[in-house]
Amino acid sequence: MREREREMASLNDVSTKGKVINCNAAVVWGPGKPFVIEEIQVEPPQNMEVRVKILYTSICHTDLNAWKGENESQQAFPRVLGHEAAGIIESVGEGVLDMKEGDHVVPIFNGECGDCVYCTSEKTNLCEKFRVNPMKSVMFNDGKTRFSTLDRKPIYHFLNTSTFSEYTVLDSGCVVKIDSKASLKKMSLLSCCISTGLGAVWNTANVQGGSTLAIFGLGAVGLAVAEGARSRGASRIIGVDINPEKFIKGRAMGITDFINPKDLEIYVHEKIWEMTEGGVDYSFECAGNLDVLREAFLSTHDGWGLTVILGIHPSPRMLPLHPMELFDGRRLTGTVFGDFKGKSQLPNLALQCMNGASISRLVNLDEFITHELPFSKINEAFKLLTNGESLRCLLHL
Repeated sequence: MREREREMASLNDVSTKGKVINCNAAVVWGPGKPFVIEEIQVEPPQNMEVRVKILYTSICHTDLNAWKGENESQQAFPRVLGHEAAGIIESVGEGVLDMKEGDHVVPIFNGECGDCVYCTSEKTNLCEKFRVNPMKSVMFNDGKTRFSTLDRKPIYHFLNTSTFSEYTVLDSGCVVKIDSKASLKKMSLLSCCISTGLGAVWNTANVQGGSTLAIFGLGAVGLAVAEGARSRGASRIIGVDINPEKFIKGRAMGITDFINPKDLEIYVHEKIWEMTEGGVDYSFECAGNLDVLREAFLSTHDGWGLTVILGIHPSPRMLPLHPMELFDGRRLTGTVFGDFKGKSQLPNLALQCMNGASISRLVNLDEFITHELPFSKINEAFKLLTNGESLRCLLHL
């Protein structure tokens, strides 16, 4: 069935409002264990919650890390993972006024309540209630789950979203309404990789035209950084990755030069110094590797270079920097969700991606969807990502 027909058909399903829904979900029962597609129960939304029918979801390296259980303190099983998706609201809980049944939405792992001291500040996109928290595995209202097995044993939530399920329940602060004319298939990418990469360039670093930059790790987030830099008029975009196949895709997204560390007899940062006569203006670490982070930091020009951390670092190791190295003028910062305030700013980003109103800020979302599979083949999709064969494998629920 064509995409638009699937979306319209979903609008007609109103018989489940206020009831427990039995549906299929991909449940992971332990670190590294295969996902099991099984029937679970999903409770109705409570106060300030919404229940969403997921139509499309994809897999991010954050899901991969959680599935592997690389950080023991963040483990919670059985669990429904997934955080990059799009769907249609099936029902809303008491108090939800900004959304209604039938609205097209994308979930966001870094929510926005709109009222707390963080949300009312222009200095951060974090939220006191719904900020990204990999330790959180239950709902905000009552500290319980909305998922359970058929014999009523709890199944835990993930990153405020849990999109590897035909239906999921989210706090309303973690759901963004988008234009109903937008392609939900494409808009699913705004849940994580596109927003994070573009925002790191536009908001966090505020890259200016004519700037030079290096991107370490050319997965979906790294290539979204490239798109953001291209749209800002960067004069040189250097991509660094050990997978040469990434270079083909990267060139289409604006990367001008490529470095494979395996081909070098010197450090990557030394090569970048040679190429740029002293270092790049900005570097973006998208690999989640501390040794790579150090190379990214040193690749920037002393006096003004800025390194933005986007990679997820599960290791307990500390930053590989000496404090005195910061006295050379290089700076280091992290970003969550590209410093976008999700509820406030994501609808506008969706319109930009949908309409291409300003060619200088246009991003081609189609380039990021490299594979599409039915939901039942989620284990195959994880294998594609693990092997570095996909950017985003879109799963159809």
